Amino acid sequence: MKLPRRQFLHLAGGAAALPAVSRVARAQAYPTGPVRIIVPFAAAGSTDILARLMGQWLSERLGQQFIVENRPGAGTNIGTEFVVRAPADGYTLLLVGTPSAINATLYPNLNFNFLRDITPVAGLIRVPNVMVVHPSFPARTVPELIAYAKSNPGKINHVSSGVGSSTHMTAELFKAMTGVHMVHVPYRSLWNCVESRRKSACNGHS
Repeated sequence: MKLPRRQFLHLAGGAAALPAVSRVARAQAYPTGPVRIIVPFAAAGSTDILARLMGQWLSERLGQQFIVENRPGAGTNIGTEFVVRAPADGYTLLLVGTPSAINATLYPNLNFNFLRDITPVAGLIRVPNVMVVHPSFPARTVPELIAYAKSNPGKINHVSSGVGSSTHMTAELFKAMTGVHMVHVPYRSLWNCVESRRKSACNGHS
C-alpha cells in the first residue's frame, strides 16, 4: 500500500506526538493519591503556616490530600535530604527558603547537591525580617539597641530559626555593620523565642 506524501506526513506527525500526549495525560491525572509537603522547619512558623494554607487549597482544588509533614533540624538539611532521597514522582514536595541556598556555603559535606537534586516548581512568597525585643528590654529603637549592645558587649542574646537561616544571616550582617557583639542562640523555631522569657533581642520573621 502506497500512501500519499501528505497523508504519510500527517501519520508520522501524529505518531511523534503520541509520547507527548501520553505525558500530558499523566500530568492532567496528577495527583492520583496523597501528596506530602515536607516543611524543613518546626510547626507554627511562617513556612509551616504557608504550607498548611497551600495544602488545604490544593486538596480542595485537586481532590487529593496534601499532607504537611514537619522535618526540622540542621538548618533545613534534614528535611531537604529526606525529599532528595524520596522517589522522584511528584508525591513528596519540599517547601524551601533561603537556607537552602545558604547551606551550600556553610556545610561542606552535605549528602546532596541542592541545585542538582531538587527541581524548582514555583516561587510563592517573600518574607521580610524584623527585630523585636522583650517588653522589659531597655532599648526601644534601633539606635538605642546599638548603644546598649556596645555598652554591654556579649551580654545580649539574639535568636534565629537555626544556623544558616535568613534570620541568622540578617543578624550577622547587622552585627558586622554596627560593630556590636551579641551572642547567637539558634532555635528550632522562632516561636520558641516568642514563648521564652529571655530578656534578649529577638531577630525574627514578621
